[in-house]
Amino acid sequence: MDMWWKVAVVLVMCWGLTSSEAREEHHDSSPRTAMFRAPLDFGFVPSVVYETHAYYEPGPIGVLFHMVHAFLYVVQPNPFPKDLIVNMVQQNMGGIKGDDYKKPENVVLLLQAIYYELGFIVLTVLGVLFVLFMPIVGLCFCLCRCCENCGGEMHQRQKKNGDCLRGFYMATLIATSVFLAVGVTITYAANQNITSQIKSTRRLVSTNIRDLKSFANYTPVQIDYLAAQYTTAKNRVLSDLDNIGTLLGGQIHNQLEREVVPALDNALRMTAAMREAKESLESVTTSLETLQEGTGRLQNSLQSERASLSNTLNDQACSNGDVTHTCSTIRGTLSQLALSANFNGLPEVEGPLANLDAVLETDLSNIVQKGYSSFNDTPRMVREQTKGIVSEVKGLLDKSCGEIIGFTKMFPVEPALENFTKFLTESQKNIEAYYPQIDQLDFYRWIGCVVICCMVVLVLAFNFLGLLCGSCGYDKNATPTARGCLSNTGGNLLMASVGFSFIFSWVLMGVVVTTFVVGGNIEKLVCEPLANRQIFKIIDTPYLVHPAKKNVLPGMLFQDPNIDLTIGSMYRDCYENNGLYSALQLETKFNFNKFLNATVYSLEMAKLFNSVNVDLQGMLLLEQEGKDNLIDFANTGIGEIDYQAYLTEVNKGVTVVDLLSYANELEAQADQLRRGALENALKGHASSIRQIHKDQVVPMEQAMGTLSQSIKLLQKTSRELPIKVTNVLNAIEAAEYLISNNVSHVVKQETEKFIKNIVGYFSQYTAWVKHSLAMEVAQCKPISNIVDSLEIVACSFIVDSVNTFWFGLGGCCMLLIPSIIISVKLAKFYRRMDTEDVYDDSVDVVVSGYHSEPLYGINNPVMSSYPSYDTMRWYPRASAPPRQPDW
Repeated sequence: MDMWWKVAVVLVMCWGLTSSEAREEHHDSSPRTAMFRAPLDFGFVPSVVYETHAYYEPGPIGVLFHMVHAFLYVVQPNPFPKDLIVNMVQQNMGGIKGDDYKKPENVVLLLQAIYYELGFIVLTVLGVLFVLFMPIVGLCFCLCRCCENCGGEMHQRQKKNGDCLRGFYMATLIATSVFLAVGVTITYAANQNITSQIKSTRRLVSTNIRDLKSFANYTPVQIDYLAAQYTTAKNRVLSDLDNIGTLLGGQIHNQLEREVVPALDNALRMTAAMREAKESLESVTTSLETLQEGTGRLQNSLQSERASLSNTLNDQACSNGDVTHTCSTIRGTLSQLALSANFNGLPEVEGPLANLDAVLETDLSNIVQKGYSSFNDTPRMVREQTKGIVSEVKGLLDKSCGEIIGFTKMFPVEPALENFTKFLTESQKNIEAYYPQIDQLDFYRWIGCVVICCMVVLVLAFNFLGLLCGSCGYDKNATPTARGCLSNTGGNLLMASVGFSFIFSWVLMGVVVTTFVVGGNIEKLVCEPLANRQIFKIIDTPYLVHPAKKNVLPGMLFQDPNIDLTIGSMYRDCYENNGLYSALQLETKFNFNKFLNATVYSLEMAKLFNSVNVDLQGMLLLEQEGKDNLIDFANTGIGEIDYQAYLTEVNKGVTVVDLLSYANELEAQADQLRRGALENALKGHASSIRQIHKDQVVPMEQAMGTLSQSIKLLQKTSRELPIKVTNVLNAIEAAEYLISNNVSHVVKQETEKFIKNIVGYFSQYTAWVKHSLAMEVAQCKPISNIVDSLEIVACSFIVDSVNTFWFGLGGCCMLLIPSIIISVKLAKFYRRMDTEDVYDDSVDVVVSGYHSEPLYGINNPVMSSYPSYDTMRWYPRASAPPRQPDW
């Protein structure tokens, strides 16, 4: 077992250096606190399924085990004496010499031990007294019976309740024998259980050794898997470095676009404003020409229509009395047939339009697009400027990967594990070589226990045979001296049972006392504290074995007893199937985290990342030509146009009166006249006026609407143009200033984020390795299984069975005492007596030992020598005859 521990320690030292544990540096190194860009998938560490199930269910015999445990609790109800044992070990570490036992502290400890063992001491003393006195009592009983005392006299006094006593003794002996049979059955079951469970021990040994082999075989595979998964983090880092333009440059672009893009968007909108202004000026020019031409034509048409209508009204037909008023009314409205707006006097816009055409000769949109392209070229600029650093980082990553792989090959893990496997194979062969001897010894033990059981069975056999023969051969009408052979045999068998009880009982009790003292104390001092793990508290008591050595286990493994490592904590970790690295707290001796920090994210790599610097001063958002173009747009003269004059004329309307309304009114007045030439003439004028409105006024109104919209748009543009141009130029200058002077802060901020993302991959790898090493690599469940298997074999298989053995056998020993007493009593009723109480009613004679002639026809030579007594008068029939002095 010690050899296994040493080999396991060597393996653990190798595993600790080749897996991962990032403990202390996780908090000390700032890159460890970085937020991960994305989780990495390292897969699953190759796992091993162990065969051993260190669990034991005793089955039906478990009821007996619980009874024994309850009995031991009654005998020893005190809690486990942890402090007492620790004090005894510490005070007597060097052994007791001379008169050391007389020291007060040792006396106190002795008294405490006696008090704890008081129950065992009392029962042991009683058992020893039983062993000592039982053969003496048996010898005395034998001598006493030889002297015809203690029931040895072959004479039975007849009593009225004789049948009741016989029945009581028989029932009591049957019950006692049944309990004896139960006790011997329990004893034999415990004996057989030991043999059966010893065979199960082979399975536990085999599975535990196979688990240890699996433990040794899978560990190198798990270590190689941990080392190989560095490639996963490395590949992700390489992927990010290859896309540093998109990742880092894109982030810098995203941070700057909040200032740059709005400025360029506003500049781009100015090109649309230029085009809109040009279109509006062209629309004003076109509309103005249309209106000026239409004004001349409409004025001529209205003059002609007014003159024609005036001539009609001057006709002779209007001189009649009832028509005169209507004609006069119409004549009074002739002045309304005239133009209202005068577009000939409006100022021209040819000058601003020419200036705007000159401005539009410069393609401002193309210039702005160049600014967009320059700004969107940020990822390429970052990629070009960091090309050298990325190349060096890739070289360091390859170097780190080689160092990790080389480090895993530095220690002879595989040869050590191969030797460990060979050692396990040889150990298994050596253990299996002892199986025949173990079976032989167990056979001898089984034979010995069966012999012990046979002693009780022999007594039981005599008891039951005596009861059977006595009960079957008993004749209640037969006198004690005339009892049959079968009844007499039954009595003799019962007395044989008594004799064998005296012969065997003290031997059986000796076995009971010995096994009780050993098995009971092992159960209370070893098995129970092992089951509830209290025994680990004793072993793990600081400074238990030496005043200068705090803990036992680290002192044995690492020669450093001050490490806070206990057997109890190791057992708990292994019971939970954690890794041996965490169970043995190997980070205190082999801090692999420092190696990872020095290898995976070295100072050299940190310096490279910190030297990342992106210069965007060559970025030009808007060329000077574009800026000049914007200034020229503001100075085209659009703001100098007399927009009020245009709006005044546009708002007047084309004519003084609405021609349609005028035509309708004229036609209504014509309808009031008699039918005739005048009515028709007036209606003809109304129709002409409508036609003038349709052909000339309507197009002019449409042109006026277009002119009004264009003028208003130009007016709004001219009013906002200087401010807009100024704001655009200021925004462009602010963005260019940010890029030229303050971009370093943005670049530094985004670079730090990018570096944290890169380092985050390493942190994920080290954290995963740490977790895997603590929980999944070299899972030490076989170690706890060995402890649990030892507990099962020693306590559940052997100690519980031994305790059940003495429990059943001890009950048998105690039941032998009433069996002896009852058998002696009952044998009197079955054995053939030499003398009896006989009463002759005809001759009034009582004879002791012989029968009277008249009764049985036997010649009695002493009949005449005895005096006669009237026994019917003085003594009851069942009473014995009085002895005379001369008898």
